[in-house]
Amino acid sequence: MLIKTRKSYDISSAEITPERLYLSRRQFIKGAAALSATALIAAACSPVADNAPRGRAATTGTEGQTPGAILATTDELGDPLTDYQAIVSYNNYYEFSIEKEGVAPLAQNFVTSPWQVEVYGLVRNPGVYDIDDLRTRFDQEERVYRLRCVEAWSMVIPWVGFPLHKLLDQVEPLAEATHVRFETLYDPQQMPGQRRRSFNWPYVEGLRLDEARHDLTLLATGIYGKPLLPQNGAPVRLVVPWKYGFKSIKSIVKIELVNYQPVSLWMAAAPNEYGFYANVNPSVPHPRWSQASERRIGEWGRRDTLLFNGYEAQVAALYAGQDLRRDF
Repeated sequence: MLIKTRKSYDISSAEITPERLYLSRRQFIKGAAALSATALIAAACSPVADNAPRGRAATTGTEGQTPGAILATTDELGDPLTDYQAIVSYNNYYEFSIEKEGVAPLAQNFVTSPWQVEVYGLVRNPGVYDIDDLRTRFDQEERVYRLRCVEAWSMVIPWVGFPLHKLLDQVEPLAEATHVRFETLYDPQQMPGQRRRSFNWPYVEGLRLDEARHDLTLLATGIYGKPLLPQNGAPVRLVVPWKYGFKSIKSIVKIELVNYQPVSLWMAAAPNEYGFYANVNPSVPHPRWSQASERRIGEWGRRDTLLFNGYEAQVAALYAGQDLRRDF
């Protein structure tokens, strides 16, 4: 990982630097609206990296957008950052659309202010935090993380945000707290995908408390030096870089400390395919495709997938003694 501390969330126009590598898009799901929940998962999570964007102009809803100033140009392995236009227009976000290219247009009018995040449950100091408070109370850092989707594609993203443990330290989890449960906004008027009955909305995810406290676990408020756009999970989302991307829940409104292992949306929809941990592991295939390799968005060919997405040195100790095949 690369970490650059920002003492303020300064995104003035003077910082904006043009970056235009326009990318084409192709649909990867056809007619999925009529499918059952299990079939939807199968369509959305098949290894579709060969349909990844590369080439021409950005899609409707992202054209003309430019990233802000950033402090890094590669990750710690020397891999270049994924192009901004790809990050903001190639999105998995079923609350809006099951088609990656359909998310940005449907999300462009999503209201992200005012916004509040409630932190409660087994804590000494429960509270409700305004999004502006989260941006100013905690020093914002630029963190370059690899994002590995369960679909076998990946990106390198310069996030802006702060470690989740800083917020947890303020609310002070009680001794009996073992897990953290996260919940996305439920608003079918703004999120048309929630009108479908394919899933049990709202989106829910969870982490063990030690995973949530790990310094790599980020509450992200921006990318490329700019605030998050709706299609990327605005105004605040989780980023857990050693896990598959579906663990990094978007548009968070609730963070609850609990004494049980939460059942996530994907676990409930297909428990034989999506477990609680979802650690990136090239030796544990998905039931319907291999996880041994991936396509980096914007590149040709495939690359080997790294255990824990390349963060093994930082996080392997969390799972000492566990069977990573059983605890998938």
